[in-house]
Amino acid sequence: MNTSSSSAPSASSNSKVMFFSWDAAGALRRCRPSWRKASIIAITALLASCARVPLAPEPAVGPGVPAAGRPADASALPPIRLQGKSRWVPVQWAELPGFEEDALFEAWNAWIKSCERPGPAFAPLCGEVRRLSIASPQEQRAWMVARLQPYRVETLQGAADGLLTSYYEPVLKARRQPGAGYAVPLYRPPAALGNRKPWFSRQDIDSLPEARAALRGREIAWVDDPVEVMSLHIQGSGRLNITEPDGSQRVVRVAYAGSNEQPFRSITQWLADQGEGKMLAPWVESTKAWAAKNNPQRVQQMLWSNPRYTFFQEQPLNDFDAGFGPKGAQGVALTPGRSIAVDPGSIPYGTPVWLASRGGAANLQKLVLAQDTGSAIVGAVRADYFAGTGIEAGLLASRVNQPLRLWALWPK
Repeated sequence: MNTSSSSAPSASSNSKVMFFSWDAAGALRRCRPSWRKASIIAITALLASCARVPLAPEPAVGPGVPAAGRPADASALPPIRLQGKSRWVPVQWAELPGFEEDALFEAWNAWIKSCERPGPAFAPLCGEVRRLSIASPQEQRAWMVARLQPYRVETLQGAADGLLTSYYEPVLKARRQPGAGYAVPLYRPPAALGNRKPWFSRQDIDSLPEARAALRGREIAWVDDPVEVMSLHIQGSGRLNITEPDGSQRVVRVAYAGSNEQPFRSITQWLADQGEGKMLAPWVESTKAWAAKNNPQRVQQMLWSNPRYTFFQEQPLNDFDAGFGPKGAQGVALTPGRSIAVDPGSIPYGTPVWLASRGGAANLQKLVLAQDTGSAIVGAVRADYFAGTGIEAGLLASRVNQPLRLWALWPK
């Protein structure tokens, strides 16, 4: 997720976007725009030159004739929709790769979560969504075909290929009081955060008496590793295995509560600019290894290269909440593997979306829900995939940076 909501500028903060397509044999092609030389018009022309073919070869399907095993959709297609920053092109259900194989019941939990705060287009369907939570996959698929229309999401210029990244909820050890190496605080927002925009930078917060005074008494807990704290700031939320003053242990969630509204800068890019080479995934471990070889002043310089700073709020974590992630920008808890962050100017919160992405980290063809956003999640065909909580989720999230296609599923 990303720090402009309960998501972070996150694993998604990479500003280098590559565009991909597949040739007729299913091989991955990469289109490499020359950013230094190309104007916006030239880039658009280059993207248009990338072959726009399906993610996987599909049998020819005529109107109202389904692919093998797929429900029939004989209705006429509606007109193209312009949805803010995106262009939605109506398609038959047969275009959605893997539609008949997905375990839809896994996504239904996320859909029910969205129905806790539905938008006006989906509120009338929420009663049926809840009733279908115990239906068979065939009944769920047939209902979707009857009630929803799939639209291929494209840029306003007609490009259907985009970028998928991933984020997760890290787990950190923490203490309520500083000491014994636990020296890096996590702060609640300062009382006067809105009086100064942007607020103090990360370097200011560490060094200016005025900034430090504004945060005095706002500490939630202390962590022992500044690189792990930076990761938490980037992801936007996490869990703390916390030691209380009486020595007891418990797990709490720290969720995004605001930022200093400074620009996000990639530490990985800063290290590359310093001649240190690319930090290999996973980012936290490789960066900690680099930090261990350098003096504290260099590590501080590295951290200060990203002026953006995240503030948190502590939330209790019961057994039921433990299976879900933090609340996203829609205001509902995220579901691992079934929630994505999007640009809400392209896809409204709460929209069910068919996601298709193939890469070295993951091959994904599945139903997801648009429930979050982030400062780096900008554009029509752009998504950040919520991988879940902990080390395994972090390993997956660190590897996902791959081609993407999206279909918005909108009420008929």
